[in-house]
Amino acid sequence: MESLESIRERILQAVPGAQVDIIHNPSPSGQHSLLVDAEHALAVARFLRDDPQLRFDYCSNVTGVDWLDTEVEEKVRTRVLADGREKEVEETQKRVRPGYLEVVYHLYSVALRHGPLVLRMRTGNRADQVHLPSLTPVWRSCEFQEREVYDLFGVIFDGHPDLRRILMWDEFQDHPMRKDYVEPDDYEYEPTPHDAVAEKARRWISGGAAPEPPATG
Repeated sequence: MESLESIRERILQAVPGAQVDIIHNPSPSGQHSLLVDAEHALAVARFLRDDPQLRFDYCSNVTGVDWLDTEVEEKVRTRVLADGREKEVEETQKRVRPGYLEVVYHLYSVALRHGPLVLRMRTGNRADQVHLPSLTPVWRSCEFQEREVYDLFGVIFDGHPDLRRILMWDEFQDHPMRKDYVEPDDYEYEPTPHDAVAEKARRWISGGAAPEPPATG
């Protein structure tokens, strides 16, 4: 398989206006990836599938990642007046980087026997900008896996042929794989409650307070 740098350059030539960045993975696996903007993701996916040198004809895996708001420190240089003279000083400022949801696709070429190519998309935030284009029209194997990301993380895939919950029931509230998800106290839906779940259910039914969650760390 050709390098990510080469694939990126050819995407930019084939899909005018696309924004494609290489995301480096510092782990020993060194499995770097391509981050593509949502507006051009479908066109980029078609190029990756149809280009004769790439022919990524199979999507093996689709998963989601929840990135919370993060406080980051930045060093900035400012000019201040001291003892009647202006001088430059370096200050450390903190800012909050908004969180987002990320969808990760692992692509292979069965025809050319290469891969994986890791492709990423990110939402605008974790609240009201959670739409991304479905890649099911390009790789049919994305259908159930995008439904799982929708169900567990809350990403809404525009253009998906059958977007509905796949693991949780239709009436279920929230998305249980989000990092700030809080499990409910009511376990009446648990078909065979046991151990801590059974104790929690008994307290709920009797009107008592739910037990404190176990300490972690």
